[in-house]
Amino acid sequence: MKVLSGTSNVKLSKEIAKLLKVKLVNTNIIRFADGEVYVEINENIRGNSIFVVQSSSHSANDNLMELLICIDALRRSSAKSITAVIPYFGYARQDRKVVPRTAISAKLVSNLITNSGANRVLTLDLHAGQIQGFFDIPVDNLFSTPIFAKDIKKNINTNSLVCVSPDIGGVERARALGRRINASIAIVDKRRPASGKSEVMNIVGHVKDKTCIIVDDIIDSGGTIVNAAKALKDKGAKDVYAYITHAVLSGNAIDKIKTKSKDEPINIFNEAINNIKPTVEVRSRRVGGATYQVPNEVKADRAQALAIRWIVEAARKRSGKSMQNKLYQEFLDASDNKGGAVKKREDTHKMADANKAFAHFRW
Repeated sequence: MKVLSGTSNVKLSKEIAKLLKVKLVNTNIIRFADGEVYVEINENIRGNSIFVVQSSSHSANDNLMELLICIDALRRSSAKSITAVIPYFGYARQDRKVVPRTAISAKLVSNLITNSGANRVLTLDLHAGQIQGFFDIPVDNLFSTPIFAKDIKKNINTNSLVCVSPDIGGVERARALGRRINASIAIVDKRRPASGKSEVMNIVGHVKDKTCIIVDDIIDSGGTIVNAAKALKDKGAKDVYAYITHAVLSGNAIDKIKTKSKDEPINIFNEAINNIKPTVEVRSRRVGGATYQVPNEVKADRAQALAIRWIVEAARKRSGKSMQNKLYQEFLDASDNKGGAVKKREDTHKMADANKAFAHFRW
């Protein structure tokens, strides 16, 4: 067994290879000036089972074409079997004809992968389960629900949970998560006036004074999740969390950050998150008939979760119409150690310092 990495997510491929204790196949993948992809296998893979790790994420067309060429190169190199590992399956949202005279692109992509020489496909949280039937080869569709459930149980300490599906099509996903965390479900009734835009019509289910967990497979422009969260808050939800498998995150927010800051967006993002992460927080503990606010050290996973939550909440409170604009401005401020999210961290630390006399009650 060997693992070949495409260029869509080399870091993921290296982590997989490390976990399996194998080396990545020595491959030369380059793009010519006109955008053509060239793939060369630099080692003997005859008779080996090869796993090609390549998402068809942004840029979807380039990454898809690279995957097809990699599979063809492996087939011509006499690989025993070829499994296409596609964590994010692009074109999955084009799985049916919603209006006349349109393509079913998911079926076309399935045919391309099959005819290029793949023997099996491994993917994660397909947008539509019926896409498995588009292939004439075996398809393994894995689910992120167990991972989400584990994280929720670890980081969200409440019994009043509701799993929310952001649309009718995601009800089964919300129900599956709800069974694992012992939560009821609610549904956001929405419509799409145009591609990439959504409007919330109604909330089906009881969400008042509840902690809502929005679960979805894809976040693209973010409009669906933002509108759903606002509608849940308007209906009296106490807290709203979003658990999404594939962060596509289309739009120009990253470009705006780069233009504004003259620094790499990933550096701005990391610096902002690090500036917001709390190191200590207070938690209520009842001792001898009295309730104390006890300072506790914040673990790394929870610190990151709190940082992301606070920066989104701070962005929502900013003036302006576009969530993209508000979010990138909050990131810029946080990277400069200012803004609403940074203030939230400082207030949390002040609260912990004010109650340090009760630190001995920590559990």
